[in-house]
Amino acid sequence: MTPPPRASLVDPTQPTLWLAIGHVVFNPLAWNIISRNEYRNKTITKLVGTPHRGVALLGTAIFVAGLSRDVVFAWAMEHQPKLELLDTPLVKYSGYTSIALGLLLVLSSTYQLGLVNTYLGDYFGLLMEKRVTEFPFSVLEHPMYYGSTLNFFGTSLIQRSPAGLLITLSVALVYQIAQGYEGDFTGKIYAEREKKRGKKK
Repeated sequence: MTPPPRASLVDPTQPTLWLAIGHVVFNPLAWNIISRNEYRNKTITKLVGTPHRGVALLGTAIFVAGLSRDVVFAWAMEHQPKLELLDTPLVKYSGYTSIALGLLLVLSSTYQLGLVNTYLGDYFGLLMEKRVTEFPFSVLEHPMYYGSTLNFFGTSLIQRSPAGLLITLSVALVYQIAQGYEGDFTGKIYAEREKKRGKKK
């Protein structure tokens, strides 16, 4: 295998780069399609018997796919050039800080939503009583997406990987699209719930 030129920051000939970007695009797209279908047709619920089992099945799939994405991301960076300019204590500590903030956002989001609603339980009809407004939702509309992006960014800095930063950019763009796509539909679900409650009263 011929190594990339020294001047190259990213080697586009490495298939792992495109595999990682493909993984990044596929995951949120797949979950949104599957969850919307579940809301309309109850396909998973019919398959496994109850909404809670459906959430458990989908949540497991999302978790495993996330792990797979992270492994492919690390694998992609191993096959890419390093930028020695990033080999400084400031960059390394910035990377660790980014990961710490990212984990804070992801874990606190999961705590506030609970596992059921973290893994799209509202699409299965398992709605929360009211919208969560406590931290981190008090400062960000979609903290889990931002937290995940920060984890990718921090890891890329620590690995001194321009390709990692490119993949992180794809993560940020895909999540930005997913926020509008998912947020609007979730808002619609809760609006319909409130409309039904109003009719009953």
